[in-house]
Amino acid sequence: MTLLPGTARQVDLLVAQAQSTGRTPSLVMGVVRDGSLAHVATAGGNPAAHPDLQYRIGSISKTMTATLAMQERDAGRLSLDDPLEKHLPGTGVGALTLRQLLGHAGGLQREPEGQWWERAEGADLATLLTGVDAAKIAYPPHRAYHYSNLAYGLLGGVLERSTGTPWAELLRRRILDPLGLRRTTYSATEPFARGYVVHPWHGTLREEPRTDTGAMAPAGQLWSTVEDLARWAAFLADPAPEVLAPATLTEMCAPVVMSDLDSWTGGHGLGLELYRDGDRVYVGHGGSMPGYVSALAVHRPSRTAVVGYANAYGFGIGSLGRRILTTVLDSEPPLPPPWQPTAVAPATGVIEVTGRWWWMGVPLDVRWDEAAGELEVLMRGERKNRFVAEGPDRWRGCAGPEHGEVLSVLRDDTGAVVALDIATFVFTRTPDQEP
Repeated sequence: MTLLPGTARQVDLLVAQAQSTGRTPSLVMGVVRDGSLAHVATAGGNPAAHPDLQYRIGSISKTMTATLAMQERDAGRLSLDDPLEKHLPGTGVGALTLRQLLGHAGGLQREPEGQWWERAEGADLATLLTGVDAAKIAYPPHRAYHYSNLAYGLLGGVLERSTGTPWAELLRRRILDPLGLRRTTYSATEPFARGYVVHPWHGTLREEPRTDTGAMAPAGQLWSTVEDLARWAAFLADPAPEVLAPATLTEMCAPVVMSDLDSWTGGHGLGLELYRDGDRVYVGHGGSMPGYVSALAVHRPSRTAVVGYANAYGFGIGSLGRRILTTVLDSEPPLPPPWQPTAVAPATGVIEVTGRWWWMGVPLDVRWDEAAGELEVLMRGERKNRFVAEGPDRWRGCAGPEHGEVLSVLRDDTGAVVALDIATFVFTRTPDQEP
């Protein structure tokens, strides 16, 4: 699927304007729709960007580290409520849980001890742990969001101890190879863009070092391309079950903590940042390393995403990516799936519960969705729930506000259906009948 010419022109214009005003040597942004790269916009010529050119992805690496952690959770080898002490004893911050570390809700200090880790050669895990003690709690846990790169260095250590495999090798086996991310690598691999700091007054470029961050690699080490990051965005929209269960990815997208307590426009899930734009919520992450910035924003309901890179430290690529994503969704909203007539009348037990029901004067409409094999239940014509059969006269909520609740079919002495009981709220066929 490609973008319409008018939409593509808007995206190209946004990218060209951002590169010009933001003074970055090169800029590349890709739009992903339905699992494929639909459009690539580039600007700047230092170097000339293309979809297979590597840039450093920085903290987008955290989304993959979090995915590895959730794989381990699903396999039963760790729990999100495990204290860090269980996996990395003796740190002094061992009461923090893995959930808190994944969601930046533990109050852990932002950076590890020593030189700025992003621009210095990294140490091994043992050395990293020697610099962690109780004084590294910079903010009271549980109270609010406090971003921590150090948390992801520690999570990488947890993964290494849990699996007996170094983080980079585990990543290759569990994510990169299965998803075909052949150009996502630990170190820069040609062709790659050099990263710069742009002088604010005379526009000269200073090339930045490309470090091996050692035990902090799970927080920001990786390099990738637009093509590969588009594949990763497509995975976050609609995961491959052999890599991660779809329900687990949905769990990762639920807020652990709000990062913006005033207007609730941002939050953090389990390794994924959450961005609200009007009625839409995007999931993803930003990234930066010396000389590089990156963007990843995904609108899961429409399977639409934006990914991108610039090779200038400090360039505002995250807001640009979300603006592009909103532009695409506003200009080309996804088509709804076509309605199909029911081929065969549903079983009697289904027919008996369809139609209009009432509770305290409030209407409830029940329809049968043959394609999904589910009841679609609408309250007041708008509050939509779905239920799947769990047994005779028993249905379990599988989507909507009643997710997980039980719908019981109530019959009279003759076996006729007379009411529906949804979590103790009893619906009858007439609005004036007492529940």
